[in-house]
Amino acid sequence: MLWRVAERIDLVDAKDWDALVPDGNPFVRFAFLDALEQSGSVRANLGWQAFHVLGFDGDRLVAAAPAYLKHNSHGEFVFDWHWADASHRSGIPYYPKLLVGVPYSPVPGPRLLFDATYWPDADTAYRALRQQIEAVVDEHALSGAHINFHLDPERTRDPRWIERLDWQYHWRNQGFRDFDHFLDALSHKKRKNIRQERRKLTDAGWTFRQVAGTDATAADIDLMVRCYRATFREKGNTAALTQECFVRMCRAPDLGTRLVQAWHEGEACASALLLTGGGRLYGRYWGALRDAPGLHFETCYYQGIDYAIAAGLSVFEPGAQGEHKLARGFLPVRTWSSHRLAHPGLHDAVARHVVAETEAQEQLGATLAAESPFKAEPPA
Repeated sequence: MLWRVAERIDLVDAKDWDALVPDGNPFVRFAFLDALEQSGSVRANLGWQAFHVLGFDGDRLVAAAPAYLKHNSHGEFVFDWHWADASHRSGIPYYPKLLVGVPYSPVPGPRLLFDATYWPDADTAYRALRQQIEAVVDEHALSGAHINFHLDPERTRDPRWIERLDWQYHWRNQGFRDFDHFLDALSHKKRKNIRQERRKLTDAGWTFRQVAGTDATAADIDLMVRCYRATFREKGNTAALTQECFVRMCRAPDLGTRLVQAWHEGEACASALLLTGGGRLYGRYWGALRDAPGLHFETCYYQGIDYAIAAGLSVFEPGAQGEHKLARGFLPVRTWSSHRLAHPGLHDAVARHVVAETEAQEQLGATLAAESPFKAEPPA
């Protein structure tokens, strides 16, 4: 077997790459990763350098991990800035590091991809990929490897790796017939609050429109880009995704892209971009040219729930963080990341920190579970 590193994903055939994606997750499909690279949204001056790990049996691609050399920790959503600070204070370089994951996308999904006909045993494939990731770190004198938002089966019991726990909030379809049926499953207070949020927007003259990405006009995509940039600019952040990236994502049928638009008095004022795959809906990017109470919740959450119910999708993942999602029907779900630092002292210090952090996260999970917005009995 031969292992290689590819500094561009288009050095691999798209069909060969996608054949390794097990569940239709759009974020590790070739079209999504290639859109980021070809559009310049992933580039060295933003701290991202493609460094994909590939395994071949002859000319046949049998293993892959989407990977990047990172020169900062922007756009990762597994926060290690304090690790980097401690490392630098100790005179240990923290960058570049190797990140296995998806740029700007805090979405759980497969990270260690393999051909199941070549590796019938998944654990063997995961072990081989991790060993090669370690070899890449050693060969290129990197500070360590980080596998972000991997699936639970990809976790390792290898003590040389640190497993880190965090939480997201996902909506699950319990066979709901429509949005009102979903509301019937909530407690009275939560149901009332959501109805009030939606009614206020309707009474104020707001309307909403959804369009499939493959049907989106240039004006639809331009609105999404302007809203996205405006919201990043308002928060003082860099809008990394280029217009070409949004065009490529919308035009790729494999990604199941949808645009949600908010209109007021004949003017398009906000937009969100969703992706679908593997029976799931994913909320990713949003922005607004003007704001209104509840506009973000409607555009990013309630419109997505409406669509997930209508399309028969099983799960809606609206993005990272946000305990406010709990009150709107999104329940806590564990997310995982794996870390191995090359410097033994730094690795041990981080491992001790993560032990304490995990205890706090488990306590948080217990608290969140007790705050479910749903009634004890499911709706009829």
